[in-house]
Amino acid sequence: MSAGPLPDRRERWARPLLIAFLVACAVDLAGVLTDSGIVHLVAKPLLMPLLAGYAAARRGPRLLIAALLLGWVGDVFLLADADLAFLLGMGGFAAGHVCYLCLFGRARSALLPAVLYAAVLVVFLALILDGLPADLRIPLAGYSLLLTAMAYRAGVLGPYAAAGGALFLLSDGLIATGIADWPQLPAPDFWVMLTYVAAQLLLTLGVLAPDARRSGADPGAYRGPSISI
Repeated sequence: MSAGPLPDRRERWARPLLIAFLVACAVDLAGVLTDSGIVHLVAKPLLMPLLAGYAAARRGPRLLIAALLLGWVGDVFLLADADLAFLLGMGGFAAGHVCYLCLFGRARSALLPAVLYAAVLVVFLALILDGLPADLRIPLAGYSLLLTAMAYRAGVLGPYAAAGGALFLLSDGLIATGIADWPQLPAPDFWVMLTYVAAQLLLTLGVLAPDARRSGADPGAYRGPSISI
């Protein structure tokens, strides 16, 4: 005689994995802020696997886990200071954005955000392309289009995901301005990492939120319970 479905043993790991992710974020940000290359080199590759582990423990959709692990691919390649590594890292992130777009499904998005994101994309590319190396202009333009589409579509899952998409766009925009030698904020790498880890966390929470099931996005993608922090 069955007493009902057994609890998923993975869920017991959700809180420890999220705490470990937040601790790794704090360590990495401290390393960036103090210009400790070894701390950043060790901490940064831990971030997305820990967040992906949290998503898996929360029984998140496979596309979310894939997006986070592809972000890890991008993180690792961007640790190397080389043009090829930068392109490979950008490719990892681009594949992750495709996963997010598939995850968001076919739900309708509001028109006004679409106009605003399109305007931001056009103005940003018009201002920055001339300052980029010639061999990066086309790849970065294509990546920017994909990233902007992801940021816009993230809104179908509610405010967490919408904020995550916007912060992802801001983070990569800060990277692009650095490549183009625009004036930078103090400690620019700190702000890039802060907005990036916040973006990935908010996108994850947005996907795992119970309201995501009722958003009209892909109905088969959401299996997670309520947010557990």
